[in-house]
Amino acid sequence: MITPDAMGTFALIVGLLTVTPGLDTALILRTAALGHRRRAWGVALGIQSGTLVWGVLTSLGVAELLNASHFAYEALRWAGAAYLVWMGGRLLWAATGHASSESPPTAGAGDKCGTGAGDTLLGGWRQGCVTNLLNPKMGAFYVAVLPQFIPAGGSHLASGVLLTGVHILLAVIWACALIAFARVLRDRLQRPSARRCLDRITGTVIAAFGIRLALGQ
Repeated sequence: MITPDAMGTFALIVGLLTVTPGLDTALILRTAALGHRRRAWGVALGIQSGTLVWGVLTSLGVAELLNASHFAYEALRWAGAAYLVWMGGRLLWAATGHASSESPPTAGAGDKCGTGAGDTLLGGWRQGCVTNLLNPKMGAFYVAVLPQFIPAGGSHLASGVLLTGVHILLAVIWACALIAFARVLRDRLQRPSARRCLDRITGTVIAAFGIRLALGQ
């Protein structure tokens, strides 16, 4: 059985990981800032679906194969890097296109940036899930950290899922805060000039993560 101390330590580690500004935060904020609340929730739930998959695979020992197999890790790393660079590049390209027109965006136009179309929960879930699953660093983190908190003699799967559930709970709470924050600033952020700036920042962040992943950093 997982002790309260172990649970607390794990919660602290994943809590700090969750609130550290990064790819997940950028995706949720950008989507919510465009007024696409359902899609933002889809992105958040998709990311956590990927987290659950990594937690289950690690608990079953499957994720260790990713670290053991250089080819598998490299294939996933390059696939993830290509996806992130493509998504970030589309956002930057869209921001350049927006610069030619100051007219207000039409409904649904805010997602012509490589992130899908429309304010749909399923589209956001697919984007968040793919982004998480194509990140081998997430798998490496779980392989390195999760087993240290699984007690010997107990069910690895049950303990792993419980710990992953703590991570997911904290991440969902953080997503609530991000979406609420973006909602407060939505009117300002939906101005054409603000949207271009938001797309440039988000696109740069996402593309930079992709490049760093490709470089193995």
